[in-house]
Amino acid sequence: MQVELEQLLILQDRAQKIRQVEAELKSLPLERKSLDAQVAAASANLVATKDRARHVEMEKKKLELDVGTREESIARLKTQQYETRKNDEFSAMGREIERYQKEISALEDQELELMEQADVLKAQIAAEEKQTTTAKDSIARQIADLEAKEATLGNRLEELKKERAELAAGVDEDLLDRFNRLFASKGDAAVVALEHDVCTGCHMKITTQTVVRVKGGQEIVSCEQCGRILYSGS
Repeated sequence: MQVELEQLLILQDRAQKIRQVEAELKSLPLERKSLDAQVAAASANLVATKDRARHVEMEKKKLELDVGTREESIARLKTQQYETRKNDEFSAMGREIERYQKEISALEDQELELMEQADVLKAQIAAEEKQTTTAKDSIARQIADLEAKEATLGNRLEELKKERAELAAGVDEDLLDRFNRLFASKGDAAVVALEHDVCTGCHMKITTQTVVRVKGGQEIVSCEQCGRILYSGS
C-alpha cells in the first residue's frame, strides 16, 4: 500500500500543479483586459483634451468673426456719418458706433481668455501625448510578456497533463476513480498526512483504530470526518 500512496501523492502533485497553471492561464485574459483598458483610458484622456482645444479654437474664431462683423458695421456707419447732413442722424450713428466699439472690447477680452486657455491646452496636449506614448510602449511590453507567459504556461500544462496521464496509468482503476472524485470535491488535496493523530485535511482528531491502520501502511485508509485518504506524516 505504501507504493500506491506514493503514486497517489505524485499524481496529486501533478494535479495540483495543473490546477495552478490553469488558474494562471485563466487570469491572463483579465490582465490583458486591464492593460487594454489602460491604453483606452490614456487615449480617451488625450482625445478629450484635444476636443477641448478644438472647441476653444472654434469659439475663438467665432469671436473673431463677431469682431469683424462689428468693425464692418462701424466702418459703414462712419461712412454714413460723412454723408449725412442731419445732426440727429449723425449723433444716432455715433451712439451705434460707440455701442459696437464697447461690444468689440468685450469680445476681445473674451478672445484673450480663450487664447490663454488655448496655450494651456496646447501644453497639456504635448504633455499628455508624451505620457500616452510612454504608457502605450510600457503596456505593449507588458502585453508581449503576457503572451510569452501564456505560451510558456500552455506548454507546461501540456507537459503536466502528459505526466499525469502516465502516472494515472500505473494506479489501480478503482483507487484512481476514488482519488479523482476526492480531488474534485475537496478542492485542495485528496491525500493528506496524519500528524499527531489529526487529519491535516479537515484538522479533526482521528480514532485510535484508524491511526493504527494508517501507521500500519497495509491498506488505503480514509479520514472518518472528511473522507480524504490518509498517510502517516509523523
